[in-house]
Amino acid sequence: MMTLVLATLTLTLGPSAQAQQPPGGEKQAAAQVLTWTAGDSITEYASAPTTAVAGEATLVFENSAATGNTTAMPHTLTFTTGDPDYNSDVQVNILANPNDANNGRHEVSVTLSPGTYHFYCALPGHSAMQGELVVTGDGGEDTTAPVPTADVNGRQDSSGAYLGSATVSLAATDDSSGVESVEYALDDGEFAAYTAPVVVDALGEHTVRYRATDKAGNVSEEKSVSFTVAEPPTGDTTPPEVTSKVDGEQTPDGEYVTMATVTLTATDDASGVASVEYAVNGGEFTAYTEPFMVHAVGEHTVDYRATDNSGNSSEVASVTFTVVEKPTEPDPVCPERDGRPLVVVGDEQAGVPNRVTPNGCLVNELIEDEGKWGSKQAFRHHVSAVTDRLVTDDVIDEEERAAIRDAAKRSDVGAKGSAPYEKVYDGTEKSFARWEHVGGGGFDRKSNGVLTSSREKEGMGMLMFPEKKFGDFSLRLQFRDDASGDTRANTGVFVRFPDVHDHPDESRPEWVAIKYGHEMQIYDGKGGDQYKTGSAYGFDLVGYGDSMAMPKGLWNDYEVRVEGQHYSVFRNGRLINEFDNAAGQLFSPPRDDDPGTDGRQHKTGYIGLQAHSASDTVSYRDVRIRPL
Repeated sequence: MMTLVLATLTLTLGPSAQAQQPPGGEKQAAAQVLTWTAGDSITEYASAPTTAVAGEATLVFENSAATGNTTAMPHTLTFTTGDPDYNSDVQVNILANPNDANNGRHEVSVTLSPGTYHFYCALPGHSAMQGELVVTGDGGEDTTAPVPTADVNGRQDSSGAYLGSATVSLAATDDSSGVESVEYALDDGEFAAYTAPVVVDALGEHTVRYRATDKAGNVSEEKSVSFTVAEPPTGDTTPPEVTSKVDGEQTPDGEYVTMATVTLTATDDASGVASVEYAVNGGEFTAYTEPFMVHAVGEHTVDYRATDNSGNSSEVASVTFTVVEKPTEPDPVCPERDGRPLVVVGDEQAGVPNRVTPNGCLVNELIEDEGKWGSKQAFRHHVSAVTDRLVTDDVIDEEERAAIRDAAKRSDVGAKGSAPYEKVYDGTEKSFARWEHVGGGGFDRKSNGVLTSSREKEGMGMLMFPEKKFGDFSLRLQFRDDASGDTRANTGVFVRFPDVHDHPDESRPEWVAIKYGHEMQIYDGKGGDQYKTGSAYGFDLVGYGDSMAMPKGLWNDYEVRVEGQHYSVFRNGRLINEFDNAAGQLFSPPRDDDPGTDGRQHKTGYIGLQAHSASDTVSYRDVRIRPL
């Protein structure tokens, strides 16, 4: 679900901006005004501009009775960011309806660049409302040349020379008429049009000269980049050795329950390992950077290979395994819940797979790094005892025991001043009573302690924790997508929103968190809402491919870390988004308890869990928070 907020840009209230008189008395030309209007339709804007010129502009969005809105239907004007096919330098996300403080009419001042912008309505079900704005040069005399840049990539030796070849990538920017062309010349050669990265494989020193021309005919000054291409280490004709290891909970037949974690390791005693690649089930090879999980039920084959710095590649090897569904059975009673794929002690990575132990708990859960320890020494003594048992039970080996102990030593768990996590929902009726539901929908506490959004109650609402506000914190929980059929759960975690019961929008308390806080989105659908899991809704978009989408029915670890105005989102131990709210949120009109156009920002606020609708069934458990 979305966070409906206004743009992170200067908001101008009231009538259209008038031309200003400069100090000398000479009248200054007014900036262009571009106007969008909306009415009752959820398939198209009533009107929208299609062209503009580069430079300053006032964007007007009106959704009022005057523009055809007879039902108080809200709409947004949102500019797409993060899509390489469109300009992404302007962030606009304006919510308007006839009954808001501006009677549905809002303005925002921006600077447009040459190219194409995509705009749309971010409300669910309104996705057909969209279009493109094509921006050309500013119409005035362009006398400023474009700015070209160069980037050289490739494998390098200790002196910085590129082994075997170097790849030169060129780019250029022009804020006025736009870039017409980029050219390059290698060493003493003639200039040629640049269309793709240039590979230089001749041994020796080289210089690439480059320049750019804009659409007004301005040519940049010639720039250059120099580098050396050296011969790869000679005498190394032996490819690297690469091995695989598959971890996870297994059945007596060796099948992996719900998921398998694959770790690849490569070694090369001569020129060293340059890269490791893998492919799953006959797909394309991709670079291996860390252990990865395979969740789909069925038989899987992972192919893998490695290349050294002399260009020797190993033969493709493979490992085959089967993933099965987990039979319905009670979860083991463990000190903590921590299903991240790798062992993490406090904030320190141990690099060891988070395996299942003989009692059914995971290694991370036995470490108990979220609890309260009297001293760092006491915690390290506990970790030593736990890892000794794990070695005896053949869960980890000696090297992995040392890695976990070293992570415990580096961590601040138990240190003076460090705070443990507070379990604000631990599955008990007592902890559930500490929460309050506002708005539509609802959550039911199941007999196993899981919170599940109600299928019986329609509408959108929120389960909030009203006992205290939090400033800088780490909020951790587990969620599970339980939506039926082909749908996917659409939900989110709300942070730093004001008191819903003492607020100008008290008549719709569930919207206070949406409009005046941040929603860290949870949504794994391939279609529908473009804000996928990890997005700061309305502010920072995470596309589907980056969200580590998971199958339905599996528990996911989710952490939202807030430090100052920096927001980080982790899913199953992996950082999937970082968002800086340094520019401040903008609201109309500014209020004392909310960030305003003067740059004020929330420093504390409440937390909550969203119930989106009856069909978007989602479950939560083990909600805990730690001040930072």
